[in-house]
Amino acid sequence: MTIIQEIYRWSKGLPAWQQDAIARLYAERGLGDDDLDELLSLAKAEAGIPDPSGRQPRALQDAEVALPTDPARVVQLLRVKDLVHVNALVHGGSVPIAQHGLTVIYGENGAGKSGYSRVFKHACRARDRREPILPNANIDPRAAGKAQAVFEVLINGKAADLPWLYGQASPEPLSDISIFDTHCARAYIDNHGDFAYAPYGLDILEGLVGACNKLKTRAAQEKAANAPSDAAYVALTKENTAVAALLLGIPAKTKAEQVAPLSVLTDEEESRLVLLARTLAETDPKQKAKTLRQKAARFTGLNDRLVAAAAVVSDEKITQLRSLIQKSKDAKAAAEVAATEFRQTPGQLTGTGGEEWKILFEAAREFAETSHAKHVFPALSDASLCPLCQNVLGPAGAQRLVRFDTFIKHAAEKSAKHARDLATTEYRTLQQAPVDVMFVDALFEELNEVDAQLASAVNVMQEALVARKASALKAAAAEVSWENVSALSDDPQSQILKLIDGLQQQAKALDATTDEKVRAGMVAEKLELDARVRLGKVKEAVLEAIDKHEICRKLQLCIDGLDTRGISRKSTELSRTIASQDLADALNEELKRLKVHHLQVIMKPESLGGKTQFKLVLQLPGGGTPATILSEGEQRAIAIASFLAEIKLGKGRGGIVFDDPVSSLDHRRRWEVAERLAEECLTRQVIVFTHDIYFLCILEQKTEELGTTLTKNYIRRTAQGFGVHSQDLPFDVLGTKDRLGRLKQMAVEVRKAQKDGNDDEHRRLTSVCYGKLRLAWERCIEEVLLNGAVQRFGEGVSTQKLKSVVVTDDDYREVDAGMTKSSKFEHDAAMAVGRLPIPDPDELDQDIARLSLWRDAVNKRLGETAKSRG
Repeated sequence: MTIIQEIYRWSKGLPAWQQDAIARLYAERGLGDDDLDELLSLAKAEAGIPDPSGRQPRALQDAEVALPTDPARVVQLLRVKDLVHVNALVHGGSVPIAQHGLTVIYGENGAGKSGYSRVFKHACRARDRREPILPNANIDPRAAGKAQAVFEVLINGKAADLPWLYGQASPEPLSDISIFDTHCARAYIDNHGDFAYAPYGLDILEGLVGACNKLKTRAAQEKAANAPSDAAYVALTKENTAVAALLLGIPAKTKAEQVAPLSVLTDEEESRLVLLARTLAETDPKQKAKTLRQKAARFTGLNDRLVAAAAVVSDEKITQLRSLIQKSKDAKAAAEVAATEFRQTPGQLTGTGGEEWKILFEAAREFAETSHAKHVFPALSDASLCPLCQNVLGPAGAQRLVRFDTFIKHAAEKSAKHARDLATTEYRTLQQAPVDVMFVDALFEELNEVDAQLASAVNVMQEALVARKASALKAAAAEVSWENVSALSDDPQSQILKLIDGLQQQAKALDATTDEKVRAGMVAEKLELDARVRLGKVKEAVLEAIDKHEICRKLQLCIDGLDTRGISRKSTELSRTIASQDLADALNEELKRLKVHHLQVIMKPESLGGKTQFKLVLQLPGGGTPATILSEGEQRAIAIASFLAEIKLGKGRGGIVFDDPVSSLDHRRRWEVAERLAEECLTRQVIVFTHDIYFLCILEQKTEELGTTLTKNYIRRTAQGFGVHSQDLPFDVLGTKDRLGRLKQMAVEVRKAQKDGNDDEHRRLTSVCYGKLRLAWERCIEEVLLNGAVQRFGEGVSTQKLKSVVVTDDDYREVDAGMTKSSKFEHDAAMAVGRLPIPDPDELDQDIARLSLWRDAVNKRLGETAKSRG
């Protein structure tokens, strides 16, 4: 298990925010201010302080960490193919990879090589996956999808296609492919002044320790800024009250919800406090109690008068009067209708049925009780005398008396009379009822002194009573409408009763103060109520203090959770675990093979708690501690050495991938890296991405020297898009034989341009072809004439190769003629005027054949010369 795998396993038991920090350090290798802000919010959230932004921690996922390699399994890449939505790479892109030896994937800047490199890093679970794989920015986002590819592999010799989709777990066998990362290892000055070696992955724990320390400082500063203060309420804590007990319970016992109920008095409690204050301030409580009771009696009389007066003109009474008057009117109207019908009876005198007639008829009724005592009026016989005219009634007269009586006793008439009597009675009752509550002079002054607002309300009420009575009487007399009857003002009776009760309670309390025990209880009660009033004034300060105490408590939990001892112990444990002599030997071997002779790793003992342990330390010759920081090139050498040493000790047999391994290295160290990679490809598959054609040439030489194979793949941009694989390598990296083959292909294009009659294209292509022909002559001189003894970018002169070399005058003349003609026509195309006649395609073919024939002749001579020189 690697250090990163062990850290990942261990991290699952850490708090969620620390898992998030490890995920960030794994991906980014450092934490910026924004990262620290977010991590502090997450750490505080775990301590109970909500994050206003609602952020959630993200742990490192299984799919992000390479699995342990399987020593019994060999995974070899054969091709990455069917690329889709990978940057601007052509859809369906594909690059072959040699099963054995070293494969170089070469591409100029901007050709799309980096897109393939990103796919390898994500698919093989490299740690360095900071660059996301984005879709082509030039296509409609709705048409874009997730990057995907297929890896064609051999697993223990058995072919398989492993599909990969960006953002999902990579196929497990691809974890056997190791990706070189420039941060594989580094050197640093430890706290003992040693130039210690930090293996790949330990930087995560170092970063986590650093983050904890920074976050601890921030949390401590925030805690200091939230330090609570009791200055606003400290005086209340010195009294023997429930408020003091509540405040003294901050922060251990008292909760915020307990403060509000105690800081507010009910109306009854406020009245009680006023009562207690007045009572306890009185010097002659008995006399004061008597005075208060007398005052209460006078106010009671006032209230009784108000009640009585209000009852007279109440809504119920006014409504009742209005209703009776209306009923009287309605009954009178009905009676008048009946009277009209009676008066219209034929044969009756004018006025019959009228009021005067009714009086006359009623008088006759009364007289008949005397004159006709033996009869019941109007049931008189036909022979009886009329009570009014004293003539014999006769049948018609007797019937007329009965009809007259029937009219008088008709229901409408009786109803009208009854309604009129009721309305008259109610009207006279209202008219005679008193509504003056006698609120004048001394009584007004007395109430005004106690409660001026209440005195004013009573005064208004008295005026309203008088006005309402007057307007009601006018409405009854039809002088105004009932809707214009004035309303009463707000009834002050409840306030008067409350005042009376307060006076009586105060008098009762004053009587009680003569008992010292009772008085002491009242003093204590007043102190409690008074403390609650004062608490209400500082409530916000108390709640703020409680909040700050709680925040500080949670921040302290957060600070406690930022302790780095457990992380440091794990780092030390891992350091000691990997600090083995085998690793030291493997590192020193790799440093030696990379020709970094002045760097050496030693096992240095140190005593911790009486127990001797070891750590790996980098030393310069002589055993002194370095005084200066290692150069970037030396750090890169340490990284490569560490990567190869850990690959070796890990026993994995999968291939290794390098992305521009010599970036920032000088020319000398490039040779050392090239040689080391060529050596490694003898035992495992090696894949190198590079844009450095010089490094490609060096790799070619080194693999040739070691007798291993080098496969060169060219990634370029074409009309199809970026990242198109081509078998045609750049002309600069081809040998003479391949250059001649390329020239023959170009000559075909020249002939086609001439045949099509395109003179400008014919001249351009001919010029380009002669320029390439000149380069082919130069390459042939290095490779064939001088037998590779001296080469551009070579690391030295191979004097042994001179054994086959002979340079004749004819060679000189051939080279001079070929180079001169090639240079002449290469540069002539750029001239606007005075151009030489351009050679036709046949002449170009002859010039290419001339170089080919000379090469063959020199090659033949090389063999003969080597034999002759034994």
